[in-house]
Amino acid sequence: MSGFLYGVALQWKLDIRSKSLLVTCYIIPLIFFLLMGGIFTSVMPEMRNTLIQSMIVMGVSMGAFIGLPPSLIETYGSDIKKVYKANGVPLCLGLITMFLSAFFHLMITCVVIVLLAPVLFEATLPAQLPSFFFAFAIYIIVSLSIGSILGLMIKNQAKLTMIAQLIFLPSIMLSGIMFPMDLLPDFLETTGRMFPASWGYRLMLDHGFCLENLWYLILVFFVAVIICGILLKKLS
Repeated sequence: MSGFLYGVALQWKLDIRSKSLLVTCYIIPLIFFLLMGGIFTSVMPEMRNTLIQSMIVMGVSMGAFIGLPPSLIETYGSDIKKVYKANGVPLCLGLITMFLSAFFHLMITCVVIVLLAPVLFEATLPAQLPSFFFAFAIYIIVSLSIGSILGLMIKNQAKLTMIAQLIFLPSIMLSGIMFPMDLLPDFLETTGRMFPASWGYRLMLDHGFCLENLWYLILVFFVAVIICGILLKKLS
């Protein structure tokens, strides 16, 4: 257990020094929050009620789909994998430590957004804070599980960037955080519901923490765990 905790702490320190993770988990999400938060609340004052949830969806999606996968490629696509094997360390350890490290980094970003939004943009805090924090923690876990699949499945960095963008952009544009989903054509609305972002967004809304909004995220997570297990077995 102590070795595992040491591995998580070591990965945390490595990620802090990673420019890629710093940009995708902190700089871009917070800059987007500071710029777009003012624009959204000025153009659509009613967005103060959902600004926090919207910015969290954007930040988590950025960190999970664009920030985590390159770190996995660096580990499982290099000689580091051989070091794991030579020392009898399970290959899953690298994935778990990077997953947990990214989770904590994204949690910090989300907490910063929750604290600053009411002060800077008069955003409304969620009515049920315990349920809200639990909801966005679930959304982070599910998003990171999808990012883990990308990092384990795709070996080419350029290809990874393209595919990650193909998941990230629809997650933001079709999730309902920019504008209500009922304004979209039926085809795009249905497409948006295929991405966890729309479910995570609804789960974080006031009185949104219910099985109706939770079941799809649970399903995606368990499917992702199975796929990651298969991919790790192939790498071994």
